[in-house]
Amino acid sequence: MPNVPPASGLPRRDQIRKEAARLFAARGFLGVGVDEIGKAVGISGPGLYRHFAGKDAMLADLLIGISERLLEEGRRRAGGNEGPAAALDALIGGHVDFALDDRDLITLHDRELLNLREEDRRTVRRLQRAYVELWVDVVRQAYPPLAAASAEPVARAAVHAVFGLINSTPHSHGPNPAQGDERAGLARDAMAALLHNLTHGAFSAAADAAAADATAADAERAAAGAARA
Repeated sequence: MPNVPPASGLPRRDQIRKEAARLFAARGFLGVGVDEIGKAVGISGPGLYRHFAGKDAMLADLLIGISERLLEEGRRRAGGNEGPAAALDALIGGHVDFALDDRDLITLHDRELLNLREEDRRTVRRLQRAYVELWVDVVRQAYPPLAAASAEPVARAAVHAVFGLINSTPHSHGPNPAQGDERAGLARDAMAALLHNLTHGAFSAAADAAAADATAADAERAAAGAARA
């Protein structure tokens, strides 16, 4: 019997992306075959090669696409608001939405980078670095104690920590029906609000730490000056 494609209004290439992401997230890139992806969208495995050169190309398309999407949307959000606080809120909201609504892609983003070809991995890394730099710049504007040159490593560490926090939602947020997950969890809006507040809490803590370090450094300089006098 022929495979029956899932009911979907998506173009075939997008159907393949969606099912490949679901299967890779559930069982890992190495645990999924081309024939299985083809069956999920209702075509033969070899038929996939009309859309992608192979499984490696599917993974590259997904991971590069994720990174491009995050960077493009981040730039749009950061540049479309009045003031750094609003820009940071918009950045947080965009990443939280992505983490909650595209959990399969978040899982791939965190877990499958090493399975990319070297050239594709470099592309993803370049896009990821640009995304991190965007956040670091906005965070340092929104939290003045992090704007000092000496506080830049603290701001950068806080941004990476926040990404880890938000990206952990595939493991902490409610059921994921696509993966047969029936765990209880917070409703989406409640989880989004919690992540937003936790993110600001992390940046506030980083700013407090930077301010304390600056105060301690000032005290040390003052003491050293007094000793020389």
